[in-house]
Amino acid sequence: MKQQINFCDPPQRYCAYDKAKIVILPAPFDATSTWIKGADKGPAAILEASANMETYDIETDSEVFKQGIFTDKPTKEKKSPEKMVVELKAKVLKHIKNKKYVVTLGGEHSISAATIQAHVESFDNVSVIQFDAHADLREEYHGTKFNHACVMARAREIAPIVQVGIRSADITERSSIQKKGNVFLAQDICDDNNNWFGKCLGKLTKNVYLTIDLDVFDPAILPSTGTPEPGGLGWYQVINFLKLLMKKKNVVGFDIVELCPNPKNKASDFLAAKLIYKLLSYRFCLK
Repeated sequence: MKQQINFCDPPQRYCAYDKAKIVILPAPFDATSTWIKGADKGPAAILEASANMETYDIETDSEVFKQGIFTDKPTKEKKSPEKMVVELKAKVLKHIKNKKYVVTLGGEHSISAATIQAHVESFDNVSVIQFDAHADLREEYHGTKFNHACVMARAREIAPIVQVGIRSADITERSSIQKKGNVFLAQDICDDNNNWFGKCLGKLTKNVYLTIDLDVFDPAILPSTGTPEPGGLGWYQVINFLKLLMKKKNVVGFDIVELCPNPKNKASDFLAAKLIYKLLSYRFCLK
């Protein structure tokens, strides 16, 4: 069996669990996706790409890997979303209890039900911000409440949610999207010169959990997702907001999901790895 790569492949002394502040947790689950399969290969592709990144971040003038990054073994459940949620939640809770900052690599978006539950139970007054092309607010889909299309319906049962970049939804989700004004549609924010930043931050609590479905990006820069949607957000628009989010709020953890790697196009894999490293640089090294 091929040995797992440590995220960003730092020198071994920065990978020890007892000394690491950060845990990368792969969750290669892809049982409920409904079009292009392959999100279970996403975590391994991100880890591979991360080993080819420059580990000096120009923007923050830092090397965040020196905070210690431990890469955990992947979760094992492959078929049942309900069993996956139980397994993954337990692993996240264990790491949080050990005072680690947990970054979970999906897999499909259903994995976030587990990570959100774990963080909401571990921290006070947590809100959830979702970057995504899709609303994911169905109550049930294809026979389970833990389908990838239901993840934000599960999240809003336990925490306030804010959604960014949405541009696709089922008609059954319409009332949920329109009800509270906590949805920032891609069509409304694409050309407003980032005026939405402050409005969005104002809807979040002090402690925030961040979930990023990579299809929030325009497929011109990130085509390798299971359900690509035209009209997505750009790199700098996303990271400029995330930098402000990390500065103004206590982001208690995050996940990156829905990379469906294409062996002939590594750019999406690298973008995902770079995004994680950027977020960690903002979280630990932003001055």
